[in-house]
Amino acid sequence: MDRAVHYVLTNCTAWNIFSQCVVGRPRKMQSEPSAKLTTASAGSFRMGLVGRGIRLSRTPAMHEAEAATLGMTCRYELIDRDVDPVHDLPEILSRAEAEGFAGLNITYPYKQDVIAHVHHLSDAAKRVGAVNTVVFRDGLRFGHNTDFWGFKESLRTGLPGVELDDVLLIGAGGAGAALAHAMADMGAARLRIHDTRGGAALSLAKGIAVAEPARDLAEAAAGASGIVNATPVGMAKMPGTPIAQTLLEARHWVADIIYFPLETELLRTASALGCRTLNGEGMAVFQAVRAFQLFTGHSADPCGMRATFRAMGAV
Repeated sequence: MDRAVHYVLTNCTAWNIFSQCVVGRPRKMQSEPSAKLTTASAGSFRMGLVGRGIRLSRTPAMHEAEAATLGMTCRYELIDRDVDPVHDLPEILSRAEAEGFAGLNITYPYKQDVIAHVHHLSDAAKRVGAVNTVVFRDGLRFGHNTDFWGFKESLRTGLPGVELDDVLLIGAGGAGAALAHAMADMGAARLRIHDTRGGAALSLAKGIAVAEPARDLAEAAAGASGIVNATPVGMAKMPGTPIAQTLLEARHWVADIIYFPLETELLRTASALGCRTLNGEGMAVFQAVRAFQLFTGHSADPCGMRATFRAMGAV
């Protein structure tokens, strides 16, 4: 625990991006090659996370601790555009690539925007239409989506046996797209998607046979067996709930992918009602497991990463 806390206090600051960046737009996107990519050399890796409001992220500690366990060194940096809004996404990607980063994790609100700046997309990223992991190899950028597998594993292990006959998904952004496809893969019979942005839910639903847009949250919640939050509402920087508390019932299972705080207002209310709940820990751990392998070429231990996550205490 001391190691994890020390890491946060000393290293989890915004990335200091210098003003002289090498900026270039990628070549035309191609399908991802089947050949195995080579890993970074010398067992030393540098990675980062790009997003907004990410200073409480536990991803850096998980990656650094796992690398140390495997006898490697890893420097994982937070690139928070709430702290340094001057440099845009293309500049950040170019800077990281030029400085020898193995890759970058991408989070809210850039998971869809980043697609325009990579050369290759994995099958999962193409299907979902969002990228949360960019790997730099041989002058090319490879876009992956580890949220897709991460949420499937989290739901499978964290809420085993829940009914997927009718699920309400709130949020149709990059994370929501991954969750929607994950639940469809897991056998959801009906998936209702709600998003406050006009057309976003409809656009996502069109690509999933069992999905449909949900314009009326009250009606959708009344018929749903489960409710999943894939919006940033509930984060430390964006408190609140994405759905009126009066629409929750004890029969619902409720999942939230946010993990800072670990218990969101949505989950706290749901737990008080007697709902089965799932916080964002599992997805954070499992997506990091897959991302670590993509960055380093080495398998990560989910139990080890979860231990690091938990050692940092409740937020």
